[in-house]
Amino acid sequence: MKRILVPTDFSKHAEYALKVAAQIAKKSGGEIFLVHMLELPTSGNDAISTAHEIPELMLFKNAAINKLDSIMSAEYLSGVNISKIIQFEMAFDGIIKNGKAHNVDLIVMGSHGASGFQEMFIGSNTEKVVRNSDVPVLVIKREESDFNANNFVFASDFSEEIKNPFEKVVGFANKFNSHLHLVTINTPNNFKSTRVAQKAMDEFVAEFKINNCSTHIYNDVNVEKGILHFAKGINADIIGMSTHGRKGLSHFFNGSISEDLVNHAKRPVITFKI
Repeated sequence: MKRILVPTDFSKHAEYALKVAAQIAKKSGGEIFLVHMLELPTSGNDAISTAHEIPELMLFKNAAINKLDSIMSAEYLSGVNISKIIQFEMAFDGIIKNGKAHNVDLIVMGSHGASGFQEMFIGSNTEKVVRNSDVPVLVIKREESDFNANNFVFASDFSEEIKNPFEKVVGFANKFNSHLHLVTINTPNNFKSTRVAQKAMDEFVAEFKINNCSTHIYNDVNVEKGILHFAKGINADIIGMSTHGRKGLSHFFNGSISEDLVNHAKRPVITFKI
């Protein structure tokens, strides 16, 4: 991951994300684009002319610059190539636009992850970014002083539509020297015999060059609990999944996983858009 975008609202969760991004950048020789969007309330269509005088806008901007400069002087960023970006724009729009403009290959975001996506990083922006980003999005819930992806769980139904995003999954796993645990969750409402599920995974995996992987079939009452229980059982470092951008987070994993999975997972979660 050579070009990493990290949005910040100056919260502790955003700092957790930046610390992880710094670790990734140091390992990969990458660079970080630290982005802060100044979302200003407006009374009309033109924020600058109708809601704020120019001196007030400059006050906001200068305060943000000072905060970013202070963050960038932190010891954990020592030796990291980092650029700061401050713009007057809605957070979600600015994050997506800057991701494309700077050709980033990873977005790292912080998340409270306790009371639903509406309470996550700057409102619902994490949800929007995860749903719409064409590049992987890594969501960090807590401080990770030694981030690694040694045990990487990727849950899927391993259908045809997963093959395209799975290329990025393999790339991530190989880059981090991960043991990639591929898991199918069997539920009472969507049950497959071990023979059928294993055959589907074996045929799927055969098309990719994965350095280190194993396949698993896990039974549980629903998919969300199955992934969380499996990840806990193998002491996973990170959980991966695919998202349907057109359908939103309620359609994680073949249209059935709710946002509860991301909210309840204490581990880092990385998403790959189908």
